[in-house]
Amino acid sequence: MFTATLIAAGRLTPTILAEANDRLAAAGCVPTTLGWLDEGDAADIHFGLAAADARTALEGGFEGVDVVVQSMTGREKKLLVADMDSTMITVECIDELADYAGLKPKIAAITEAAMRGELDFAGALDARVALLKGLEASAIDRCRAERVTLMPGARTLVQTMRARGAASVLVSGGFTAFAEPVGKEIGFDRVIANRLDIVDAALAGTVAKPIVDAATKLETLRGVRAELGLADEATLAVGDGANDLAMIGEAGLGVAYRAKPVVAAAAMARIDHGDLTALLWAQGIARADWVE
Repeated sequence: MFTATLIAAGRLTPTILAEANDRLAAAGCVPTTLGWLDEGDAADIHFGLAAADARTALEGGFEGVDVVVQSMTGREKKLLVADMDSTMITVECIDELADYAGLKPKIAAITEAAMRGELDFAGALDARVALLKGLEASAIDRCRAERVTLMPGARTLVQTMRARGAASVLVSGGFTAFAEPVGKEIGFDRVIANRLDIVDAALAGTVAKPIVDAATKLETLRGVRAELGLADEATLAVGDGANDLAMIGEAGLGVAYRAKPVVAAAAMARIDHGDLTALLWAQGIARADWVE
């Protein structure tokens, strides 16, 4: 059995659900039961066949509505592996840090190309960090305080999953100077990120090797999954950029969150409209059971 979860906080109507149910029937998916997770916010339609056809029938079919189609087996996840920049926080830290050096447009253009998968991630990271050579290290703390904001729903997602026995890992191609405090604030169990080299209270223009990249993210998911003895379907990965594709493809539920087109096209599920609490509804967890 499968489930299609429709998510549109405050905007989901019985008419949308009825049309979704009809689309599943027309696609040969054999819908069975339909019910609210939270009325007006999220609902499930259970069906028996053809998950791929269900995605084709529903995704993008209703304005402002996110749709997650998955097997009902192992729906609630026991491991979350998440990207940080533009996923758990609202900004790309390196772009914001570059603003303190007067280089934001130049560095942001490289970041955007790398996240679209047009540049080698490690090479692009080295190039951007090299441009920041000589920037006072104190700019990192200023940037974190002035520019870094948690993505709506981030803390609720992680805290709710932890309260239900799940493990969580923040694994970022960004920097420990941002990821460690962000991970602590949100409540992640572990944080993995790149470390900026600092010499004489200034950025040295280099990052410690090996670089945390797409392979690291994939290895982290596989390693923690094995360490915890979890089945493949018990894992959830979420990210927005090309360096998240490998872990998104490996996870039981891989989610592209407000992602670049190459990621959205490849992921099992995509969240384009809702905040990160959408991933709780995707797991069948109603609002009454969230840890706010």
